[in-house]
Amino acid sequence: MKNVRAKKSLGQHFLNDEHIASRIADTISVRELPEHARPWGDLPILEIGPGMGILTKYLMDTGRPLECVELDSESVGFLHNLYPDLNVVEADFLKMDLDTVFPGRDMALIGNFPYNISSQIFFRVLEHRDRIPVAAGMLQKEVAERICAAPGNRDRGILSVLLQAWYDCEYLFTVEPYVFTPPPKVRSGVLRLTRNDRTDLGCDPADFKKVVKQAFSMRRKTLRNSLAPLLAAIPAAIAADTLAPIEPLLTERPERLSVDQFVLLTNLLIQK
Repeated sequence: MKNVRAKKSLGQHFLNDEHIASRIADTISVRELPEHARPWGDLPILEIGPGMGILTKYLMDTGRPLECVELDSESVGFLHNLYPDLNVVEADFLKMDLDTVFPGRDMALIGNFPYNISSQIFFRVLEHRDRIPVAAGMLQKEVAERICAAPGNRDRGILSVLLQAWYDCEYLFTVEPYVFTPPPKVRSGVLRLTRNDRTDLGCDPADFKKVVKQAFSMRRKTLRNSLAPLLAAIPAAIAADTLAPIEPLLTERPERLSVDQFVLLTNLLIQK
């Protein structure tokens, strides 16, 4: 059977190392999940971008319900021939209705994610966090490290804070370019997200996102600079009292703040 041609426009780099594929599949298994996440080790699996099915094979071996979403019609045809019983949906994960996948059930998400849309994939995961308690996959190493960056790490950014509000984010291991066809120009990283115990953010999620994005709009400046538009909107009569609890935070750069500190900023800066 003829292999699928990797398409640059889709950011395709096909993994060709069986051992790496097996390790990635194991990241969502009961034996590898953190203790608090082990009850999710038998959830149905949604694989994003299966390509030529090297990861798919190991996911099928789990015996768990499995569906795949693939945008490339050539890959869809290849997978239908390789695994006739596998449910492969030809669709764009970023646009498809996820309620049609395992309706009414939670699911684990996994994949070898295209570099050019990996951040967008995780924003979509965030939107469906109530149905996706576990997500794992491979993406550009720098992006994976950024998502997992702790407070104080200069790699920390918008996606780090938004995801860590709801997930524990773990960087698991690094993958070298030579195990792909064609090899990418950068190294890859494998990460895993598992829902934390937060059920309420403590502020309006839309306001939280607004504050986080504004905070990182001038990431090498202090928060007093980057949050200036929000600070200016506070009525002068109450500004001193409102800002007193967060004055120490305003001297920091955004990457130094925890999720809870961003929640505090949100509640004080956006008053309704």
